[in-house]
Amino acid sequence: MSDDLGRYLVAGPRVGLRALSPDDAGEFTARARESRDLHRPWLFPPCTEEAYATYAGTLLGDPARAGFLVCEREEDGRIAGFVNINNIVRGAFRSGALGYGAFAHAAGRGLLTEALGVLLAYAFGPMELHRLEANIQPGNTASRALVRRAGFRLEGFSPAMLFIDGAWRDHERWAITAPEPQGATQRL
Repeated sequence: MSDDLGRYLVAGPRVGLRALSPDDAGEFTARARESRDLHRPWLFPPCTEEAYATYAGTLLGDPARAGFLVCEREEDGRIAGFVNINNIVRGAFRSGALGYGAFAHAAGRGLLTEALGVLLAYAFGPMELHRLEANIQPGNTASRALVRRAGFRLEGFSPAMLFIDGAWRDHERWAITAPEPQGATQRL
């Protein structure tokens, strides 16, 4: 398994993150179709190759977005889920908003928890972001538990924030900021 590190942007013990590609359409959409019951009503990843082409094109063609696949290192890189950073703002803000999901075969195994930790290191390291947000519908207890485990804090509530599945949905706003460099607060 240690010889697989070159295929990932960043990796943990069980998962690696790599940029998504148009070539991933077949596996991604098959996993999304298998996971419909798990994802509804919170999440609607592309289930057809045409929808995936649009999804991948948006993530790959927009510098304000980054799309990553969560791959199982012990399973020859099969796709276990996805993590996206959307609405990336540079300059003084250096922030982005997360989107993520595990596929059904990987759910409940801690793979997305590990992937989120690996992503945070990548976002706050090489991507040079300072803040990440996760906007979560109040009833999505699994997503709330995931970000809480990763160290996100609840910052507020936004009624009718996002248009999902034909209606404006309320969301809780969770966020995490990059760790302060050691000793930074003592210098102030």
